[in-house]
Amino acid sequence: MPPSASLASPSPSAPSTRAPGPAELLDFVGRTAADGELIASLPLDPDDRTWVRLDGPGGSEAWLIGWPPGTGTGWHDHAGSVGAFFTARGALREHSLNARLPTEGWRSLELDEGLDRTRRLTAGRGRAFGRHHVHEVLNDSATAHAVSVHAYYPPLPHIRRFSRSGPLLRLEHVERPEDWR
Repeated sequence: MPPSASLASPSPSAPSTRAPGPAELLDFVGRTAADGELIASLPLDPDDRTWVRLDGPGGSEAWLIGWPPGTGTGWHDHAGSVGAFFTARGALREHSLNARLPTEGWRSLELDEGLDRTRRLTAGRGRAFGRHHVHEVLNDSATAHAVSVHAYYPPLPHIRRFSRSGPLLRLEHVERPEDWR
């Protein structure tokens, strides 16, 4: 995702020689989402998602994201990075798969029944995830913007984008950081 600006995060973490894990990232995004001044500083577009890059803890990549009504990410993964996100304003819905996908050598997979998970994350709620997380995140409100904070470690080397039709998941393309600038 292209940064539209870069902001320093609130309450910067002390330098660490240890890579941040999901719990540390969840703590960071939760503290950052509680910074009302930072959340209010995000410019919101009525039609498209907006974002600014933040300084994350321990060399992580972090983003403040604005979600207009009806917008979402589509199905994707995080290329082996761990992560966390936290809703600061509004509500987001996450659809995820309780499955570990192969990292390469496939274009489509038929998913077994029972792999789908759904969470609704209202303001003040977040979640952390491990290296093999596949999901889509949506603001399914018809009227209200949502704002969230996301962090990933290591910084995203790429994102695999998928399409889904029933149980069929197809790898559509791979985005790299240079695509987000």
